[in-house]
Amino acid sequence: MSEPEQTDNIFKTGGVFANRELLRVGHVPELDRVVGRDSEVNAIGQALGPATIGGPPETTIIYGKTGTGKSLVSRCVARKAHGEAETNDVVFQHAYVDCSDYQTETKASREMARQLATNLNADVDIPRVGIAASDYRDITWDLLGEFAVDSLVVILDEIDKLDDDELLRSLSRARESGKSETHVGAICISNKIEYRERLNERIDSSLQDNEIVFDPYDASQLRAILENRTDAFEDDVLETDVIPKVAALSAKEHGDARKAIDTLYEAGRLAEKQGTETVTVAHVDDAVKQAEVNRFEKLVSGTTPHVKYILHALALLTADNPEQEAFRTHRIYNLYTTLAEQEGSDPLSEDRVYRLLKEQSFLGVTESNHTGGGQSEGSYLEHRLLRDPKIVVEALDTSGIS
Repeated sequence: MSEPEQTDNIFKTGGVFANRELLRVGHVPELDRVVGRDSEVNAIGQALGPATIGGPPETTIIYGKTGTGKSLVSRCVARKAHGEAETNDVVFQHAYVDCSDYQTETKASREMARQLATNLNADVDIPRVGIAASDYRDITWDLLGEFAVDSLVVILDEIDKLDDDELLRSLSRARESGKSETHVGAICISNKIEYRERLNERIDSSLQDNEIVFDPYDASQLRAILENRTDAFEDDVLETDVIPKVAALSAKEHGDARKAIDTLYEAGRLAEKQGTETVTVAHVDDAVKQAEVNRFEKLVSGTTPHVKYILHALALLTADNPEQEAFRTHRIYNLYTTLAEQEGSDPLSEDRVYRLLKEQSFLGVTESNHTGGGQSEGSYLEHRLLRDPKIVVEALDTSGIS
């Protein structure tokens, strides 16, 4: 019997997205698509302004929570500065280094050299290993001289993840020490407001007093950001309530534009998978739920199987007893032993389970409180799950770690 003829295109994506790149993490839009950050754009523009006419860029430290636009605005303004410098017949370059990916001085220095070489279309060999951080910086200084770069700004994203301050020290003293004739500055981005206090005193004294704080976005700003990217979708695909819903939820939960954009994208993907022609509020609700499942799965992915059995037990108890917020250690332990034995594991002692529950309380997954049981019972410890139990159960079940 012959195989049935396959007529469907297995790569078919449907008619939801027109340009999904506009909603992807890492996409750096044109500056006119950056909304809700006018004062911050102007502040960074003023810091880079001197570099567009051949002078030194002002080193700037930017603080703010994740998703408040720090990296996006910095990269957009630096790219705009490049174009502005060209009109002034000035050679301005920038390099972007994500220090969460390149946490050592050597790796960050290599990435800086690699980024600069790419931007300059330079035919230069930058070895991945085998040379020191200072050698990678020497490649950078050589490139600046070879291509007659007037000004360079290095964006050091999540700079607090770097294991020391040597790269920043070298950048701040490049011209003074004779390493380069180019004016060199840095944009230091950190989620930690106390970052500058950790700097070596000599480095701190060499920095300008340019500090910018990015506050979380409010609902109206998030709505404007999302509306500015609706051309990621085909015409008339988005229901009118979708963007207000995503903006309101995001403002209430975190004020994170990155997460808001990702929620909108995931809602579109769900609609696409279902083969529907409209993205609805129901798709948003499902996208939010899936994001919570993914976050919890990531949170517990590195824990032991027994911690997962314990959390599964507490989640099941919470789901089955909606009128009860917290549960005694002994009750959790009884269900935990059942789950562990079902998985073929020998249960831990009740005292060990008690300690693991307290650990999860410290991590913000559960909450543990002493409760008075009256004269006959004395005090005992109760534990409350700080997540939706359905989300926890689904995360543990779907990942096969329950």
